[in-house]
This record gives sequence, structure tokens and C-alpha cells, in this order.
Amino acid sequence: MNLLEGKKVLIFGIANKRSIAWGIAKTFHEHGAEIGFSYGIPQLERRVRPLAAQIGVEFVEICDVSSDDAIDALFAKAEAHFGQIDILIHSVAYAPREELTGKFLDTSREGFAQAMDISAYSLVALVRRAAPLMVDGGSIVCMTYYGAEKVVPHYNVMGVAKAALEATTRYLAAEMGEQNIRVNAISAGPIKTLSAAGIAGFRKMLKYTEERNPLRRNVSQEEVGRSALYLCSDLASGVTGEVIHVDAGYHILGMPEPVEEL
Repeated sequence: MNLLEGKKVLIFGIANKRSIAWGIAKTFHEHGAEIGFSYGIPQLERRVRPLAAQIGVEFVEICDVSSDDAIDALFAKAEAHFGQIDILIHSVAYAPREELTGKFLDTSREGFAQAMDISAYSLVALVRRAAPLMVDGGSIVCMTYYGAEKVVPHYNVMGVAKAALEATTRYLAAEMGEQNIRVNAISAGPIKTLSAAGIAGFRKMLKYTEERNPLRRNVSQEEVGRSALYLCSDLASGVTGEVIHVDAGYHILGMPEPVEEL
């Protein structure tokens, strides 16, 4: 059964084959969606276009989500190409690498502002432009992480930005419901992505969560993709304003049992 047959989707945040957004794109393609890609910087084009070709994506455009002019231009092209859209995926986050090491107390004013703008405010900016194109209602999903709820070493300002993103999800869900537009978030467990590589000690984080979470493994892009499929399909027609955890159960733990040293 193709759960997204005939649906038109814009996915922001494709970077390479390890991107969570790519896992979502593959799943949506398998279920009949017509998809458009947006990537953030010129250097990513050579990685994104081959992925688009794999699943027949014709709409591939760069967009700096910190620029209102760039967002306006992107959505003008999307309207000309698709006419309307049904689904928006926000898989965008950024903080300067130096802000993801050391102490949160040392976060710079500039780094804080940039992380909040690109990782949280961009959702508001994209939804504002997407909503007029969602003439039959729609579904919006963004990507968050457990560091929004609890302190994670070296996640620093990104944790604060993700907390803002989760609150933004709720506020948007409350306002967009009248237009039959649902807004939800997926809190994915750690996955080896381009952005995760910038977090100090990320490999240790992967090993730690794998050893301690209830399923004793880390999650995959495909598992996140299937949860996004649920949220964007009619199966979740009554779900909005939620943060769905796809993290092998790690978020339920208070004090994981110590693992014996190897």
C-alpha cells in the first residue's frame, strides 16, 4: 500500500547518503510521493544530485534558510514546479563547530544566535511560506534530539536550539490546526550524519547509547524514515504537536545499569 500516493513533498536538509533526510526521502519515494530536495550550501550539490537521480527527484534547489530572500525564491520555484505541496520535512540544524566542544558557558553570542536562527527559527520561516501552498491541509515534521530535554555532553548550544525547535513545533501546531496542517517532531537517537560529526566525542556517544538503551542497538535512517511516513500519512491524521522518540528507548531511562568493562 502506497501511503503517500500523489503527495507532494519538500525535504530540507539533504546533505549526503548518511542524512536522516535521505532516509526519509527513500521511504517516501517507496510510498508514492513526488519529492523535491533543498540543500544548504553549494559544496553539497555534488552529493545531493546523485541521490536525487536515484529516486527520480527533479526538483533540487539550494536554499540558505537564514535568508528570507532565499526562502522566498525557493518557494516561488516550488509553487511553479509542484503547484501545491502536502508535506514539509525540516531536517536542518547548525552550530559552529567550536560551540560544540568545551563548556556551554563559553558559548559566544554570535554562535548562540546562529544556532537558534538556522536550527529553530528556520522552521517558522519555512512554514510561513509552505502554508499557502498546503491548500488541502498538510503535514510538517522536523528533526530534534534528546539533548533538547536533558544535558548531553558537548551538545551545548545545539541542545538549547533543539529545545526551542520543540517548543516551536507546539506553537505552530496550535496555530496551523485550523488549516488542517499538522506539525510534529521526531527525536531520533544518535546517527552517523555529517552534522553529528561536528560534536566532540560523538563516537563515544554512539557506543554508550548502544550498550545501554533497551533495544541494545542504535537506530537507522530507515527507522526514522518509517516514523516520518507514519506522521505524514493518514495513519496519523489525529496527531499534532507531538515529539515522537525514535531512539531505541533511550529516553525512558533514568539511570542506565553500568556495563561491565571489556
